[in-house]
Amino acid sequence: MKFIINDISDNPVNLLRRAGYVFQRKDGHEMSFIRPLAAAGYPRFHMYVKLRGEDLDVSFHLDQKKETYGDDTRHHGEYEESGALKQEADRIKSFLTPASDDSGFSPV
Repeated sequence: MKFIINDISDNPVNLLRRAGYVFQRKDGHEMSFIRPLAAAGYPRFHMYVKLRGEDLDVSFHLDQKKETYGDDTRHHGEYEESGALKQEADRIKSFLTPASDDSGFSPV
């Protein structure tokens, strides 16, 4: 699932930490964050973000379990824009969107 948060008010690490996400790594201009839903680490929401000016491009999915393909990076993830992902997008939006303006939220 992809969307854009317009005019963020703080750096992405601080904002996403408040939403329950843990910074994982940075690769170039892209940052990776996770929010585990169980003590074992899976399932978890896995998010990639890029800062473009004052806007935050968000791409995320739900990892159901750790990859089981050896060294390959494929895994058991959900990418559909419904169900748990839609609910999480709405939750993230409530944390990252300033309450004083319009929505600040743009689907991609």
